[in-house]
Amino acid sequence: MADKVKEVAIEEADRIKVLATAAARSGAYLYPIRGIVYFVSHRSLWQPLISKLGPTITLGLGVTSFMFIFTYLPQTAVMAFTSGPLAAISAALLVLSESSTIFTILSKTFLIEGALTDTFDGVLVSKNTTDLVSSGRQIKAGSNPMAKLGKLVKQPFMKFTPTALIRYFMYLPLNFIPVVGTVIFVILQGKRAGPAAHSRYFQLKEWNNAQRQKHIEENKAAYTSFGIAAVLLELVPIASILFAFTNTVGAALWAADMENGNVTAEGTAPNLREQARKAE
Repeated sequence: MADKVKEVAIEEADRIKVLATAAARSGAYLYPIRGIVYFVSHRSLWQPLISKLGPTITLGLGVTSFMFIFTYLPQTAVMAFTSGPLAAISAALLVLSESSTIFTILSKTFLIEGALTDTFDGVLVSKNTTDLVSSGRQIKAGSNPMAKLGKLVKQPFMKFTPTALIRYFMYLPLNFIPVVGTVIFVILQGKRAGPAAHSRYFQLKEWNNAQRQKHIEENKAAYTSFGIAAVLLELVPIASILFAFTNTVGAALWAADMENGNVTAEGTAPNLREQARKAE
């Protein structure tokens, strides 16, 4: 039995290693960085964020404060048995991760879903993929991409489901394994977050579930790479409101590259592959 468990563990470790290598080579992890640069340099994209800044910051502070007051010390005590002198740091990172998840679920479900959709669609319009956006909403005349966005025809993004939260808490105990467990936890979260970032794109493409799954499977490494970078950027709840928008911008830039045929076999733009190669 012990030999079988060891064999399965080795196979899983090898599989993760292959996926991680392919994810790094895809260069998709650079799209969230591109999203930050593009967002900062295009003031028209700021309006959806600014309109939701007050309530989301309040929510983030409230969730983070609550989690640290009521869960930090108990989790530090537990982590002391697994992380030793790193318990305080490991527990803080765990609480931040938990706070970020709760904050993300609440904010995206009740506060910023529409604003993120506007941001995603606005980037697509700015990248000359208006025809794609027009399948999901009305498009007005004008030069400002955000001002051109009209009434929604298709409701945006995937709604929160209990399955996502259940899966998160199933993976949560991995954080009690020093360093390695946290890394695996982030990778697993990234595998989910990557495809989720393109849910609006899949909707605009009018793909059924089979088509979506085929596309995701063909670009599994790239989506995992993007998802890991996005998850790490959104780790701190107070800052994650900003990164939720910049990650959305990055996802839209990637979708625009796909629509314009500017992607390699790995599913990303050639210049990103070159940048990723230089970074290796």
